[in-house]
Amino acid sequence: MKKLLSTAMLTIAMLFSTNAQAQVKFGLAGGLNVTSMSFSKDVVQSSNQAGFYVGPTVKFTLPLVGLGIDAATFYDQRSAELNGEKVKKQSINIPVNLRYNIGLGNLAGLYFSAGPQFGFNVGDDEFKWADSKAYQNTFQMKKSSFSINLGAGVELLKHLEVGFKYNIVCGKSGDINVLDAAGKALSNTSKGRYNSWQVGLAYYF
Repeated sequence: MKKLLSTAMLTIAMLFSTNAQAQVKFGLAGGLNVTSMSFSKDVVQSSNQAGFYVGPTVKFTLPLVGLGIDAATFYDQRSAELNGEKVKKQSINIPVNLRYNIGLGNLAGLYFSAGPQFGFNVGDDEFKWADSKAYQNTFQMKKSSFSINLGAGVELLKHLEVGFKYNIVCGKSGDINVLDAAGKALSNTSKGRYNSWQVGLAYYF
């Protein structure tokens, strides 16, 4: 992760040195998460839940080239329902995306983006519940995560952006174990992932 972050920062520095007329804009962004929870083994039934993200963002662009970078610090909340019980993940996420912009005149434009995201858990990291058969379920989340964003959107009036992203978690988000009433494991550990579709708005000043 350190190598990827160093590469992103080096890319930013190179872009700054390439064009003295580069534009830097600060703004606010937020939107909705629709989480897809998947497991390596079929030990629980899961269903998607809605969540949200919000936070400050910055965008760096080279108008003549069409390339740019955006970065942000988001409070992010994702939820899933496991065997009828709600599991909520709260984290601080830091995405750094490379962008390519296509101008459609002064009023609108298109952009495509991709890049890494670093996440740090700030909520509960363990959830326990019993099901109808008196089995004990335990879901243990990781304290940090690394994921990839793929996205696209529309820029309106040079300030407003409407876009969507698909956030792909690299590695596991957490582990789940199922125990009987005596505390004996009924299955091997199953690894879970929180992938998410995101639809959001950003306003740059």
